[in-house]
Amino acid sequence: MTQIENAWGAGPGEGYEALAAPFRPIFAEIAAEAVRRDLERDLPHKAIRLLKEAGFGAVRLPVEAGGKGASLPQFFNLLIELSAADSNITQALRGHFGFAEDILNTKDAARRALWFGRIGRGEIAGNAWSEIGTGAALERFSTNVAEKDGRLVLNGAKYYTTGSFFADWIDVGASNAAGEDVSVAVRREAAGVEVVDDWDGFGQTLTASGTTTFRDVAVAPDDVVIDDDRFKYSAAFYQLVHLATLAGIGRAITADVAKAVAERRRTYTHASAARSSADPQVLQVVGRIRAAAYAAGAVTLQAAASLERAYSAHFVDDAEAEEKANAIAELEAAQAQTVVSDLILDASTLLFDALGASATKKPAGLDRHWRNARTLASHNPRIYKHRIIGDFAVNGTPPPYQWRIGASAG
Repeated sequence: MTQIENAWGAGPGEGYEALAAPFRPIFAEIAAEAVRRDLERDLPHKAIRLLKEAGFGAVRLPVEAGGKGASLPQFFNLLIELSAADSNITQALRGHFGFAEDILNTKDAARRALWFGRIGRGEIAGNAWSEIGTGAALERFSTNVAEKDGRLVLNGAKYYTTGSFFADWIDVGASNAAGEDVSVAVRREAAGVEVVDDWDGFGQTLTASGTTTFRDVAVAPDDVVIDDDRFKYSAAFYQLVHLATLAGIGRAITADVAKAVAERRRTYTHASAARSSADPQVLQVVGRIRAAAYAAGAVTLQAAASLERAYSAHFVDDAEAEEKANAIAELEAAQAQTVVSDLILDASTLLFDALGASATKKPAGLDRHWRNARTLASHNPRIYKHRIIGDFAVNGTPPPYQWRIGASAG
């Protein structure tokens, strides 16, 4: 069924249905095994392989480069659909899509051609930027790339390396000998790379967001890029992947609670109807959940349009206009984050009010929605986003659209 027929609204752009159609059978196959994978902690190797083979990793690339030429609103709507099937998959691919977006923005023709070829062939990249512990400073990465015995080598350790376990390449944040932040691309199977699935969070358990270590990993000079050259709306982009994932979780909650209510036979003597499917109070709960999912998707796509404008501004020779477009994209992403997080966290709890105690049994898998939503909402704390939004509203202060996390010096 189309998005319109499902009452989620028309997809962004006239070509959206044609873009989404080839992927929907894969999404359906992914959804069919989502609960089992979560219960058994079965990492989604097959699901990611199917998406790679279908060209999903290249969906933003131009058609002539082997991609689908999707706009950013179309791309994020696809992520909502994928997340409705299994939010773990979207999260596992988040680093890849951020890397691909950076390649789309580069003005280095040789680098763009190299990576268009790799991504167009189905290769994907994982993410290795976060560092933890007392050595994880705010000012610079402890992971470093330096010359040793006449060659460049990478050394260090990363955590939250989402998607790297499934990837062909790893996009690594590091410091160079000059103390500059750089992005380093290394082969996942390169000598000296070790990826460990030691993520122990209660949500997003299948993303393999664990530890990756690099020990004298050989690096090609062309695969080292100064971080200042990365795409400027990256923070907003990565946040919007989370929001699309949350919106998809909202749709999954809607589907699960609607099915459970339709099939439910148990009721109460003081209920408003003999069957839950005819009980106006229960239907009201289901309606609230569906409306929340609808709103989350609409808000996410509104913010996605601001990213599309930031992307377009990058290719116009007007630095002031580009800076303004990036700041607005970050602000819209922040505004969306505060709303979408609340909507889906509420929905993930509200669903149990439409059902009974049996809904809390592990085999039902309904708890995964809250666990996944809570984990996603814990990234990039929204309390700071509220302050940033308020500062803009009251004082006209532009938001910081490039920032980092680490241990303070104090």
